[in-house]
Amino acid sequence: MLSKDGTMNWANTKVLVTGAEGFIGSHLVQRLLMEGARVRAFVFYNAFNRWGWLDSFPKGQLSKVDVFCGDIRDPGGVAQAMNNVDIVFHLAALIGIPLSYRAPDSYVDTNVRGTLNVLQAARREDVRKVIHTSTSEVYGTAQTPLISENHPLNPQSPYAATKAAADHLAQSFCLSFGMPIVTLRPFNTYGPRQSARAVIPTIISQLAAGQTTIHLGNIQSTRDFSFVFDTVDAFIKVAESKKAIGHVLNVGTGREISVRDLAQMIARLMKVTLKIATQKKRLRPADSEVERLLCDSTGLREICGWSPRVSLEEGLRQTAQWIKKNLQYYKPEIYNV
Repeated sequence: MLSKDGTMNWANTKVLVTGAEGFIGSHLVQRLLMEGARVRAFVFYNAFNRWGWLDSFPKGQLSKVDVFCGDIRDPGGVAQAMNNVDIVFHLAALIGIPLSYRAPDSYVDTNVRGTLNVLQAARREDVRKVIHTSTSEVYGTAQTPLISENHPLNPQSPYAATKAAADHLAQSFCLSFGMPIVTLRPFNTYGPRQSARAVIPTIISQLAAGQTTIHLGNIQSTRDFSFVFDTVDAFIKVAESKKAIGHVLNVGTGREISVRDLAQMIARLMKVTLKIATQKKRLRPADSEVERLLCDSTGLREICGWSPRVSLEEGLRQTAQWIKKNLQYYKPEIYNV
């Protein structure tokens, strides 16, 4: 934990990461191990005994992880996982926006009730800090050129609505019970291991599979993309900062790019010819489409000293290389909801 000089000493700090088997969670677990933390990884139980991306870790690295299989919707299991923990990184969530139109109940159960379970258990265990993960989708389409944490919340999908509800729960526990909680709100994170439900792996996997025409949804919308290593660094810096407690902090680069321009950039990096076709089934309902997201991360930069280090071009290059080597994890010929 914090040493006498105010710096963070991760050695022997007991950390719980929910959603540890996922894209960002697995990268966070690896970073925490590098820092010397003792990591318990909460993964979603399945009968195949699969631990998501944790299964891709080198054996020597995976042996250092205390894997806890459970369900974030189960308060008893969450309480058991929380036992004797110093810091909680709560990333477990259902995240696919298209699926939330079809199955909103499951999003409420996982994202809202699951977050409540984490908060209740952390309060009982007197955890020293909880870092709760939000999303830029809670803002909806930008109403100002840059989106700061003071931007109105306007969730435009069931997914975004459940994440906004979870954010309010986290903030209420901080205000009502004095719990040391920080809400981290990443804009669009990308990188190795991201599933094809996201636009960058969708583009890269189709091009890597040799498709002459790639299929996308809305190509006019703009997003602010952060490489996963930079997002993970934000989690670490927030955990290390006493000043961050009680704050909601955005994570983003302050650079926006349209999906069309993004696809063209990826094609140039991969040295392939690009043709784009819009598929109706990939479009969100008109009033649910978030047209623009551009991050103001001033709070995170000033409070925690964070800044992005990986350029979009370099991050895309690394991501494309990884996906080309791991194309078996993708089904580029179908639409991944």
